[in-house]
Amino acid sequence: MSRTVLIGGGTGLSTFARVIKDFDSSLTLVVAVTDDGGSSGIIREAMLIPPPGDVRNNIIALADDEELLTKVFSYRFRAPAMDGHSIGNIIIAGLTEMYGSFPEAVVAASNMLSIKGRVLPVANDFVHLVAELDDGSVIKGESKISSVGKRVRRLSLDKPAKALPEVIDAIVSADTIIVGPGSIFTSVVPNFLVSGVREAFRESRGRKIYICNIMTQPGESEGFSLGDHVEVVEDYCGEAFDMIFWTEVRGVEASVLKRYREKGSSPVENDMLFDRRVKVIDGATTELIDDGRTRLVVRHSRNSILSILHELCLLGESRI
Repeated sequence: MSRTVLIGGGTGLSTFARVIKDFDSSLTLVVAVTDDGGSSGIIREAMLIPPPGDVRNNIIALADDEELLTKVFSYRFRAPAMDGHSIGNIIIAGLTEMYGSFPEAVVAASNMLSIKGRVLPVANDFVHLVAELDDGSVIKGESKISSVGKRVRRLSLDKPAKALPEVIDAIVSADTIIVGPGSIFTSVVPNFLVSGVREAFRESRGRKIYICNIMTQPGESEGFSLGDHVEVVEDYCGEAFDMIFWTEVRGVEASVLKRYREKGSSPVENDMLFDRRVKVIDGATTELIDDGRTRLVVRHSRNSILSILHELCLLGESRI
């Protein structure tokens, strides 16, 4: 039985999870706990618990999309007095108070949606992301890092955090560990700042895979090439990757790419042409999302994800 671990945080992780859940027989998602924006930020500060938002998104990704409960977990209040909270965030917060434990609340929420696999917060600690910037200044808070518009020199946590034992066990025993895609400094790297994760990653004999973002991110990875992404992530995880995936943007509407460029974002350039670890995938697509701002965004298509899984021999037999 193949044991696969995905490490990340936000949209990138859940995008892959929606596809791989139908094929992999033992799947664990390890989710960062430093998000401090929006509904998650309000709840974490009010209750002094890890943020529920990224965990919620990944629980939903592993659930049956046709189930009513999945739609309930996804629903976001529109009334101004409700601060844009999602019902799923409130449910997880309530379960945390009921059980007295955020990890137990995540398990309970996962059981409610009968998910395929496991979602684990990387730690059960109330921590903030701290960035030292190129100009020597220091900024605290994940949501502020990309908005300040300066290059990150180094990341840390404002206090020590210890990985859940289940996270360590999953990483060490994994046959395949997939890192990314996701915001490099605010979704991917924060996991490796938690005590025990880097060590478990290095100890594991499983294949280490990196899936690079399709587009750079303004204020976070602006101007980053594929090599830049790989160098940063390998520095924090302490181990070279066995395989690296880079995705072509052919087929993405020119108008969408133009809008990205106007905001300081561009397709990640492949400057590792002679590195045999790099696999080129064709299959970026655009997806219409509505999170209060209806717009087209660039994502890995289902076909591109299937191509990656095929390359990794993880397709096997579909569980659909």
